[in-house]
Amino acid sequence: MNNYLRLILVWLLLLCSDTIFAQSTGILRGFLSDVNNGEVLAYGNVYIKEIKAGGSTDGNGYYYITGIPAGKSYTVVYSYVGYKSKELKILIPAGKMVQQNVALEPSSYQLETIEKVANAINREKNSTNIGLQRISIKELEKLPKGVETDVFRSLQYIPGVKSTGDVSARYYVRGGASNQNLVLLNGATVYNPFHALGLFSVIDPEMINNVEFFKGGFSSEFGGRVSSVLKVLTKDGNRINYSAKASASLMTGKALVEGPFAGGSFLITGRKSVNSEILKKFLDDQSVPMDFYDFSFKVNTNNPFIENGKFIFYGFLSGDKLKNDDPLKEDFSWNNDIFGFDWQQVYDSPLISKISLSQSKFTGKLIPNLSNTKARENTIIDNTLSFDMNYIYDSKDELGFGAALKTIKSELNLENQNGALTQVDDFGGNFSVYLKYKYLRYENLGIDLGLRANTVSFTPGGEFFIEPRISFTYRVDPQIAIKGAYGVYQQEITTLSDEKEVISLFEPYLITPEYLNPTRAEHYIGGLEIDITSKLNFQSEVYYKKVLNLPLINENKIYNSDPDFISGESEAYGGEFLVKYSDMPVSLTLSYSLSYAYNISEGKRFYPKYDSRHNLNIILDYNFGNDWVANVIWSYNTGLPFTKLIGYYDKLYLNDFYSNWILYGQIIPYAILGDKNLGRLPDYHRMDISLSKKFTLGFANVYIDLSIINVYNRKNIFYFKRETGERVNMLPFLPSATIKVEI
Repeated sequence: MNNYLRLILVWLLLLCSDTIFAQSTGILRGFLSDVNNGEVLAYGNVYIKEIKAGGSTDGNGYYYITGIPAGKSYTVVYSYVGYKSKELKILIPAGKMVQQNVALEPSSYQLETIEKVANAINREKNSTNIGLQRISIKELEKLPKGVETDVFRSLQYIPGVKSTGDVSARYYVRGGASNQNLVLLNGATVYNPFHALGLFSVIDPEMINNVEFFKGGFSSEFGGRVSSVLKVLTKDGNRINYSAKASASLMTGKALVEGPFAGGSFLITGRKSVNSEILKKFLDDQSVPMDFYDFSFKVNTNNPFIENGKFIFYGFLSGDKLKNDDPLKEDFSWNNDIFGFDWQQVYDSPLISKISLSQSKFTGKLIPNLSNTKARENTIIDNTLSFDMNYIYDSKDELGFGAALKTIKSELNLENQNGALTQVDDFGGNFSVYLKYKYLRYENLGIDLGLRANTVSFTPGGEFFIEPRISFTYRVDPQIAIKGAYGVYQQEITTLSDEKEVISLFEPYLITPEYLNPTRAEHYIGGLEIDITSKLNFQSEVYYKKVLNLPLINENKIYNSDPDFISGESEAYGGEFLVKYSDMPVSLTLSYSLSYAYNISEGKRFYPKYDSRHNLNIILDYNFGNDWVANVIWSYNTGLPFTKLIGYYDKLYLNDFYSNWILYGQIIPYAILGDKNLGRLPDYHRMDISLSKKFTLGFANVYIDLSIINVYNRKNIFYFKRETGERVNMLPFLPSATIKVEI
């Protein structure tokens, strides 16, 4: 506990050493937006030429630049990738705060000067952003679509992120299980964010404004998971004009309607499956009668009582049903229902606050019918109330504070293959607080020092647990940065995740049982970033992650009284490398990762199913001009672990114990498995290409995307059928097309 007290004392010293406001300087702040629709531009650039300093906008398009020498007029350049930059002359009075809201005009051709401006910003030079990837919608839309553009599938091109095949958008980060990834939609937790047996996410890209993805070492405002955080913020809706979009692919049809009203705007989106035949390509030519939808809305209005405030109401609903005509096959259904309210407020001081209230509900059901599968039903209801605030000092340092009250109700009913029953009906509450101080006063040094404390916990072993976290960036010179992070993390919910399942249809959530301690992890991360030239950037990170109290399925459960989980451990470490080259009209990204992951159960060490030693991705973009854009991706992964078949024996199953077993029994070959995940599948590689074009037809814009998945028809193995040993491959050569109309 003494170490934690020392950290608190350091904060107090930092606070006392700072002056809140200097009369010889001024402040420039405001919002950056799109001139055509009023949507905020997250992570845009603001650069003051005369002092060669600036800042960037946050996820809400807000920027705040302090310490500007007062009494002068400055040339301020506002820029955003894909938009025309704008220069304004702005006078900064002494001791005053100047608000300048700026709207930028989109450009069909990215200007080279924008890149030069972005690289000159000092505020970003000391950003404590190790492990952070930001994904713009423009980048997302350029990727080959296959069937649907999907944010989760785009994550799989980031070094350190793994998947188990073409069939699933489920992702694994730096050796962590998929249930260790926190997915936030406008701050609300999404518990089962997948459509169509996990092929892609329920989050329609049309509704997204910006995405932040933390691979590890994330700061103290995030809690509840021990691996990664995916933070998705949706669009507010067009504040200028009414507009609508409609699009169709080989699998879905979707629409978006948005527009302004007095003091605010609205956005409504919907997506519905229209054809499931394409799923045969993903599922070994098997017919899957899948039906799904998602629907979302967002309404935001200005705070009528306090200037620069905003009230936001949002909702998100999704559902999947798989109903077979064959009574010998099982049926499935899943639903997500999310509703929330945010009050975001910027004050006439260096203070920003947000109050949020949300409910996230997931229900999933497996109906066995006359099949050999077992029934499974799961419900989880998450209610969360949170408060966050951020104060920016004149020195550019920032103080953050927040608190959250969360209640979770989980219900689970299932039967395993041994016939043992699991019935869970839990309710628990968690109250957590966090405090962090970002030390940003020097251009070459940034430090994020934080603490997170669980004062009330879902589980007895998690009460009053403190999670210290720190990250830093130190620039040896303007082109070279050394980065690092350390953090302690706790997770009090888990899923029934079976290593034996090839496709995870849905993983039931529940609060960690009382007989187990909450999962806890430590992250150690180091990084190096070099701006080799203004067009060529190199990044590398090494990491080590240790997870304790890892809930693993008790595969030996026979009786109802046997525990569903046993406690295990995991360990992961590796190195990641990323090279980016951009010289319009060409953009090239090369990423490589070397990684090792292990799970430990009952003293036995084994590879998890997502462990792959080498991963390489090469992404090439080419802008032909006149709204023609091409993209090529080549991916290579070494083989994933699998459990080998070492033989079969004939097993007699009795349909009626009291009848003549010769007449009523059934002899079925039973697979004998070797050591868990000791085998390795062959290496995987694949090339995808896409071509997109925008047409303007009178009052409408038409977008056409053509994609080819697996151009050279590589036969990548998915799995071996345990019943027969037959090989099942992943996606073959697959062309697809998407058309979108915008009015």
